[in-house]
Amino acid sequence: MKIQFPVPKSTRFLQCVLFGGALLMAAGLSGQSLITTEGDAKYFALAQPGRVAPICYDSTDAPVVGIAARDLARDVERVTGLKPALSTEWEALSGATVLIGTLGRSRLIEALVSAGKLDAERIRGKWETFMISVVQNPFPGVPRALVIAGSDRRGTAFGVYELSRQIGVSPWNWWADVPPRKSPALYVHPRGMLLGPPSVKYRGIFLNDEDWGLHPWASRTFEPESGDIGPKTYARIFELLLRLKANTLWPAMHPTTKAFNHFPRNKVVADRYAIVMGSSHAEPMLRNNVSEWTAPKADFNYQSNRDGVLGYWEKRVSENGAFENLYTIGMRGIHDSGIMGAQSTAEKVALLEGIFTDQRALLAQYVNPNPAAVPQVFTPYKEVLELYRAGLSVPEDVTIVFPDDNFGYIRSFPNAGERQRPGGFGVYYHLSYLGAPLAYLWLYTTPPALVWQEMSKAYDHGARTLWIANVGDLKPAEIGMSFFLEMAWDIHRWNRNTLPAFLRDWTSRQFGAEHAGEIAAILEDYFLLNFQRKPEHLQWWLPGQKVKSHPLTEVEVQHRLGEFERLVEAVARLEGQMPPEYRDAFFELVAYPVRGAALANQRYFYAEAYARNINDHPMQARDDAARARLAQEQLIAETRRYNEEIAGGKWRHLMALEPADNQWRGFRISPIPLPAEGLAADSLLPDAPEMATIVMLNEKNPDPHFLEEEDLISIAAGDYSGRQDRGGVSWEKIPGLGRTGRAVAVFPTTAASPDPGTLRKTAPWLDYRITFPRAGTAVATVHLLPVHALVDGQGLRLAIGLDDQAPQEITQNAPVGSPEWAQGVLDGVLTASVSLNVATAGEHVLRVYMMDAGVVLDRITVGLGEGVDTRRSEKRGH
Repeated sequence: MKIQFPVPKSTRFLQCVLFGGALLMAAGLSGQSLITTEGDAKYFALAQPGRVAPICYDSTDAPVVGIAARDLARDVERVTGLKPALSTEWEALSGATVLIGTLGRSRLIEALVSAGKLDAERIRGKWETFMISVVQNPFPGVPRALVIAGSDRRGTAFGVYELSRQIGVSPWNWWADVPPRKSPALYVHPRGMLLGPPSVKYRGIFLNDEDWGLHPWASRTFEPESGDIGPKTYARIFELLLRLKANTLWPAMHPTTKAFNHFPRNKVVADRYAIVMGSSHAEPMLRNNVSEWTAPKADFNYQSNRDGVLGYWEKRVSENGAFENLYTIGMRGIHDSGIMGAQSTAEKVALLEGIFTDQRALLAQYVNPNPAAVPQVFTPYKEVLELYRAGLSVPEDVTIVFPDDNFGYIRSFPNAGERQRPGGFGVYYHLSYLGAPLAYLWLYTTPPALVWQEMSKAYDHGARTLWIANVGDLKPAEIGMSFFLEMAWDIHRWNRNTLPAFLRDWTSRQFGAEHAGEIAAILEDYFLLNFQRKPEHLQWWLPGQKVKSHPLTEVEVQHRLGEFERLVEAVARLEGQMPPEYRDAFFELVAYPVRGAALANQRYFYAEAYARNINDHPMQARDDAARARLAQEQLIAETRRYNEEIAGGKWRHLMALEPADNQWRGFRISPIPLPAEGLAADSLLPDAPEMATIVMLNEKNPDPHFLEEEDLISIAAGDYSGRQDRGGVSWEKIPGLGRTGRAVAVFPTTAASPDPGTLRKTAPWLDYRITFPRAGTAVATVHLLPVHALVDGQGLRLAIGLDDQAPQEITQNAPVGSPEWAQGVLDGVLTASVSLNVATAGEHVLRVYMMDAGVVLDRITVGLGEGVDTRRSEKRGH
């Protein structure tokens, strides 16, 4: 059976910008616009001074349609000051009206179709598709209507919230306090729009590690009546998901939080919002083991306690089987641990296959007699992936969801044979993580370019059924969550050419076009600096290891701190220019992350400088101590402002500095030992004069590349001097990716590997011109992103040759969990080296050949002579 992957029928995505004081709708990929603040008789007048169109829907339609219609009325009022009337009786309507409904469920929409007023064939039978059309004379007394029709209940809701977005209400209006764009008039273009079906069928998030943010905020600030993350909080989350065109949620599940189904209303609210409920990789059959399994932990053992575990699952399926769910099948331990009972790989495989059979029997009993018709997922996370690779047989109709390695690098990809499975594939991806080697829970720092590189690669290889992002507390992952879900909705919207525009596009939607370019530039550098080292990873030893200092030189440290200071100054300048209504959103989305990351770096590096300087340079050490302590004080003040002052205290208890407490110490950085107050200088010394030298070195951009005094040169992979494509296969730059921001990879990612014996004739290559001061033996080191090979176990392969010398194969294979892998994901780089024979002084060409797609090359360092360390990522170059 050949599986045909769905491709969006339309890519009409529009973005909202503020230009010249008027609200306009800037055309997206479709080249069309929908909303303007001025319109003639051909346009549908949604709102104009003194009049606003009423909104009508069928009361027998899905509940989510009424919810969306009421939200649209509020959104129009937020933008125009005029509140539309809501009605479910269309027979009594008069004047221009907005009509909302679901094909096959709404009597209103069916009446339009039957009368030939609405051509619904463009959406009929399609998944989550909607159309927005201007219809003439739909009913007696109604000369014109704006019709939002969905192919199913979520399609209708997506259409309504798309209109809200286009009139100027950000999906982040409530969750990030982004104000609506005010306008006295709103007109809809008569050509309308059609959107859907989505690229990925199920698209959603996993709320996780909520102990320090989402749970204390919900239980103490937003929903104290529940004392937990309850129906009120979930309703807000479900609304956000719909506004972002998402449809799936894995709910919060840490011990601090009561199980989703502890509150009976939670599943009802999810259904009213048409959200598909699932559960994480460790929680089969919609169960939350950490709070719902009340028997001894040792009894969570299917081998010795089959009836007890099966009955535990049966109760949940019988209670929730009537709702729309994605059932996780299989079994692990209570909380992100290995399965109990079976010992050998063969025993574990056999046990899991038996569990599959029993779980599917429950689905047949309580959900659908044909379990193949029930959406199910199996996530081979951590140790379970090895069981899958060992031959575990998963039912063909089940979606296999491959995980990343918790740091944004997807561990496995379906091969051509696997892609024939009817159940398809998905991805479980981390934008936040609590675990080894070090957690990252505080600030969102994963570059959009990395998300794009990995998720587009997964899509290319058939992962098109389910995408789930672990977003931690949800805030402050607003940018990453938006980008991830935009890709899932329309995989073609962002590509190598349009990727650099994402941050500007996103910031213009939140803050308007006037400052979008400046904000985007700040965020680009913010992501680049934090990819080089996340603020939660500012220590260079792993928990349990001996404490050691960072490997950066003094110049490199001052350069890093200088770059952060430049961003902080830019943020301060923009903050003062923001209209008052935008300042809360700007603080949450831009100022706090940038200042927080900058201050965390100052605190760490100045505290280390104090320890290094105290004996030999006590005055400098006292200054370092003062700077470290000041950074800590400012971090505390900024976080207090987030929690206590922003949006009038709306986010009280949400933001916690890392490490927030002494929990999970084995996965988190150690608290930084700051010098005592009496050891710090009373006033700071002037800034060091090295900055001019640092800027000069940073701007140095020689071409060709010369080996200089220290016999070492570092070249960003994107700075090649020549290239050769082969049969539509080529190395391409990925803007914003890697430590350099100019990494390269082979496209298409599905390209076949060339014959290793014919690389010079068949492989695409890149050239780098280098001038050597003398002959000798050189060492070339490739700096790769720590991605995983497309073929399991093969390693990352490419080849290097100097001039006409035969290419030498380079393979980097750091197993997940190994010390090399651990340092690689923290550093954002893995290295591998090869020796080159430099026959003569002068200019030579270093050529990099493709061996496999999927490899991401970030930088090349070349050293001449013994003892030159070419593995460093911070050496100067461009």
